[in-house]
Amino acid sequence: MLYSSYLQDELWLIKEMEWVASLQNIRESQFALGNGYFSSRAVLEEIPYDAMPGLYLAGIYDKMGSQVKELVNFPNPFNFKFTVEGEKIGLVAMKNISHRRVLNLKKALLIRHTIFENVKKERFDYQSIRFISYFHKNLAAMQIVFTPLDNDCVVDIYTGIDTAVFNAGAVTEGRKKHFKIKEAGQFKNAGFLILSTLEKKYIVIYWSGFYYEIGKRKKIASDNVFQLKIKKGESVKFTKIIFIKHFPYRENISRYKNLTFKKFFYLFHTPFENLISSHIKRWEKLWKRMDIKIEGTANLQQNLRFNLYHLLICAPQDEGFSSVGARTLSGEGYHGHIFWDAEIFVLPFYLYNFPEIAKNLLLYRAKRINMAKRLAKEEGFEGAKFPWESADTGEEETPSWAPDFDGSIIKIYTHKQEHHINADIAYAFYNYYFVTQDEDFMQKYGYEAIFELARFWSRRVQFNRKKRRYEINNVIGPDEFHINVNNNAYTNGLVRWNLDIAYQLYFELKRRKKELCKKLKEKLNLTDKEVKEWKKISSLIYFPFDKKTKLIEQFEGYFKLKDIKIVRTDENGMPLLPSSIKPKDLKYTKLVKQADVLMLLYLLEDKFPLSVIKSNYEFYISRTLHKSSLSAPIHSLIAAKCADLHRAYVLFNVSLRTDISNLYGNTAAGMHAASLGGTWQALIFGFCGVRFRDNTIFVNPNLPYTWRRVKFSLTYRKSLINFELTNDCVKIKISYKGKKKFKVIVFGEKKEEIKAGRFYKFFKEYRERKEDYY
Repeated sequence: MLYSSYLQDELWLIKEMEWVASLQNIRESQFALGNGYFSSRAVLEEIPYDAMPGLYLAGIYDKMGSQVKELVNFPNPFNFKFTVEGEKIGLVAMKNISHRRVLNLKKALLIRHTIFENVKKERFDYQSIRFISYFHKNLAAMQIVFTPLDNDCVVDIYTGIDTAVFNAGAVTEGRKKHFKIKEAGQFKNAGFLILSTLEKKYIVIYWSGFYYEIGKRKKIASDNVFQLKIKKGESVKFTKIIFIKHFPYRENISRYKNLTFKKFFYLFHTPFENLISSHIKRWEKLWKRMDIKIEGTANLQQNLRFNLYHLLICAPQDEGFSSVGARTLSGEGYHGHIFWDAEIFVLPFYLYNFPEIAKNLLLYRAKRINMAKRLAKEEGFEGAKFPWESADTGEEETPSWAPDFDGSIIKIYTHKQEHHINADIAYAFYNYYFVTQDEDFMQKYGYEAIFELARFWSRRVQFNRKKRRYEINNVIGPDEFHINVNNNAYTNGLVRWNLDIAYQLYFELKRRKKELCKKLKEKLNLTDKEVKEWKKISSLIYFPFDKKTKLIEQFEGYFKLKDIKIVRTDENGMPLLPSSIKPKDLKYTKLVKQADVLMLLYLLEDKFPLSVIKSNYEFYISRTLHKSSLSAPIHSLIAAKCADLHRAYVLFNVSLRTDISNLYGNTAAGMHAASLGGTWQALIFGFCGVRFRDNTIFVNPNLPYTWRRVKFSLTYRKSLINFELTNDCVKIKISYKGKKKFKVIVFGEKKEEIKAGRFYKFFKEYRERKEDYY
């Protein structure tokens, strides 16, 4: 195979070994390419029937003709069609003798090899490679090698940009286009396409150049449509270079056109080998920072890297212009909207590996705080209230109707009641500050966000005079089976934390940075009296905890609901809905959709003793149906902390394989961002038992018995910390960037300070510490 040099290491390869039409749309999501600026679904070059091409520019949405804004599906540049004597070369149109497609995760390359056979029994060898550059953010490139194996042939070639794409639309709408073509043509042997979105009129410019090589002869194509005579056994190499960039609207776009052509021209005349080499070298650096090596099964290692790869290709690079949608940039699920998944499930991966990307996620919220203040005011509150589903402007974009997990169409109330997203966002801002100590970011954005969110909650609570307590009523917690409930434990618990941390930060600022505090007080019209009121409210917020049983009631009245036993599981060990219960009746039962109380116990672990975590884990795990991809990773993490290793591993595998195995049946609509990030958390904070508390590192591994060793690195307070763990031995090395010393507690035993630049070993069975140098 021509590109065999990219197919050497099995632990980095995800393979499609045959053509299965029913899996086409799933593979398009799984094999997607991207760089955080734009992403492309892995549609085959010939665009078979029922293909779902998708090219998405991060942060570009449009609402024209739609109920809510949608991530715009732009024209597909990976379009390349051959016909031989009128017969199309393609997996649907022509018989294939063999077909193989491989996603190289290490190098972010998609490689294909198909041998076709036409009606005359003539065979054609077709090989291709493509990538979206992580080095040049506007660049995509593709190379195809075509060889007739049995006879000479005449080939008609079309390689334009496919503009016949559309957005699928919501359940109550048909498909639609969110762009119009303003100009298209040829300029100096390059094709260009200038588009405008319909609502905000973003300008998007494509440049496409194409050349082919036969032996040592190279020819630049002056048109997208042409014909070639190819001899038997003669290979023709076709190379296509694509440049894509978006701009804000302006009437005179000639400047944009000239500017982009110059950049495209430079890339087009750069050898393909140089372009791919710079891309691969950038990915090598990325993997050096984020790779996790597990000595276990090959599938485990491949699947884990598959998840990490997908977290990187959707990572926003634009200082707050976009964030990570619930289905990344690989499909149109949930219209590309941003949920709490971004802050709670995805952000920690970036935070400990690429803190600069974590900051971009928070800048997305920070730069929309004025809209959040407007939303709060429109609902009669003060402070900032962020939408449940967000797009480009920060307005509420939740649709009125959506399909339930059983396929039925249901009315949606999340935007009216699932307000916990506001405490989630406050948690993310503080978590970023805790890990990075980025004081500059907090001064510009963080303090304001946390204070305004606390202000919102101080107005959202209601005081129950009879019971002398504050309540938060008419809400939906993470468990969306139960809507319009009162005093959801997750919401109340995280709101108490939000108010407390805002109080703490405010008076720390007043003590440490009086001038900054004074400016914030003036800007936000904030007083000491109001902040002290936050603390008072926090102390009186009702939290439904039973000291006798150590159980936290998920919401008021939950314990009085019908208790249904889960008796059946599927082939993955996941619970099945009891046959006696219909989805619409779940609200009358104790059955839970996903982690709710346990989600709180994870996020605020330090607030609860292990005995409380275990009691609630044992109670809720037997009543959870895991009907969301957000559920399995959190339950796995808690199970590992509670030493329920078998169940932790079962749930971890479900989270790990959510998309690689299409476990929820909807990977075709895009990758599940929450399970991608949640899997990483379950591994690092669950099985590996890593935690950070100020200047102390806690490590208490509890690895599955099939895992011999785990190796990874984390960034904490500007220091790179290398870990190598087994169940009996922990090795740590700190590469100094920030702090020179940390305390470390391993296997629950307190140790001395460890210093940067040294390699430390800690053994479970011995009390002494061994210290070596690299």
